[in-house]
Parts: sequence; structure tokens; C-alpha cells
Amino acid sequence: MDRLIVVIHSVKLPVGFGKTAVKSKGRPISVMAHVKHSIINVKAETNCLAHALIIAIARLTMDPNYNSYRDGRKIRPEVQNLLKTTRINLENGGGVREIQQF
Repeated sequence: MDRLIVVIHSVKLPVGFGKTAVKSKGRPISVMAHVKHSIINVKAETNCLAHALIIAIARLTMDPNYNSYRDGRKIRPEVQNLLKTTRINLENGGGVREIQQF
């Protein structure tokens, strides 16, 4: 049973005349996901890997449902279709092997 561990590092990058764009010091990732549009919080309790992939694909293909998917709406049929067509079982979670299969 492999586990996928994601480590997030927050780095302040200089913007313009040396000021930082958004101060993230001391803020939890849930707050930063709300403040920063580049951070997406997947709202799924199950099949979150498939949900994240559908959201990423929608962003790359400029899908008109992208914002709905980000908000957790209209995404369930897309996730079920993805899991059905790829025949990947995420009942016990997903790891590196499942990411490679996708």
C-alpha cells in the first residue's frame, strides 16, 4: 500500500519594486487556497485524485465548466466517466502507480 505524500512550500517572490504580492506568513493552506486563485482546494472526500485530474484537464483545455468543477459542482459524472474508461479503482486510495496509469 503505497502512499502519496505532497509537501507544499510557500515562498515569497518579489513583485514589482520588491514588495510581496500576498503575505502568506502564518496563514494555513485553506486560507491561502481562498486568497490565491492558483491554489485549488479539491472538495471531494472520495476519488480526490480523479477530481483533481478533471479540474486540471478542464483548466488546460479551457473547459467552460472549469469554475463549476472547482466549486465541486457538475464534476461527479465526469469523475465516474474517467474512472470507468480508465478502469482504475481508487477505493483504497491512489498513489504513484495510479498516477502513472492515468
